Amino acid sequence: MTPGDQPDQQNTRPAEFVEALAKGIAILECFDATHAEMTLSEVARRVGLTPAATRRSLITLQTLGYVGQKNKRFHLTPKIMTLGSAFYFSARIDEVLLPDLRGLVESFGDASSVGTLDGLDVIYIAHYSVQRARRAAAVVGARYPACSTSLGRVLLAGLPDDALKSYIARIEPAPLTSRTIIDPDELYREVLAVRETGYSTTVDQLDYGITALAVPIRDPEGKTIAALNTSGYTGLVTPESLVAERLPELRAAASRIAHAISRYPILQSIIGT
Repeated sequence: MTPGDQPDQQNTRPAEFVEALAKGIAILECFDATHAEMTLSEVARRVGLTPAATRRSLITLQTLGYVGQKNKRFHLTPKIMTLGSAFYFSARIDEVLLPDLRGLVESFGDASSVGTLDGLDVIYIAHYSVQRARRAAAVVGARYPACSTSLGRVLLAGLPDDALKSYIARIEPAPLTSRTIIDPDELYREVLAVRETGYSTTVDQLDYGITALAVPIRDPEGKTIAALNTSGYTGLVTPESLVAERLPELRAAASRIAHAISRYPILQSIIGT
């Protein structure tokens, strides 16, 4: 099985699937905040490859300039940022998404983000914040378990019933805090409640100190293609205060973003997939 595959994905790969490329991408993705530098054997364990296959991929990535090496430990180089920036600028993120995020932060302070669903996770594709405290970073490109974020639960609520049940059956929620919901049945009920109300609130699910409110961003057919949130510090805001004070403007911003996305075919194609 190729690194990064879900158990049922191997049989759905096209005949033209390039195994070597998939291995290289898996190696790039295995570096993170807690694994910033790794030996060859550590990388191999992280991606589930043999040391020989890992070495070939690392040498290729090092030759291309995406990976560096010091004292037998490998690390990413700044060149890796060109891959993310290519998406950022081609998708017109700054032009289409950031104006409303800035507007929400100017109105309420704190932070605002847009995210999309990717497998079991939510990926942040836009973010704006005035917060400076140390906590789970909602930077562009960050990914977190969808079930533990307000954005993710909104996105899950937009799935068809069979897809949602499949998601619940596949996940193994981690207790990121003492308040993180990890019981599958309770998570399922939470998502159904989000589907009913049209918004999600979370308190200290992803990290301590984060209370958030999220709403869907829908395409012209009503399909949820992304989610928009606003968040603040637990103790300074509550789910009830976020709903009362921010929900109307958050929904208005989501509507504006949806309209803006519809005017950019590339962004619509990227987010709508």
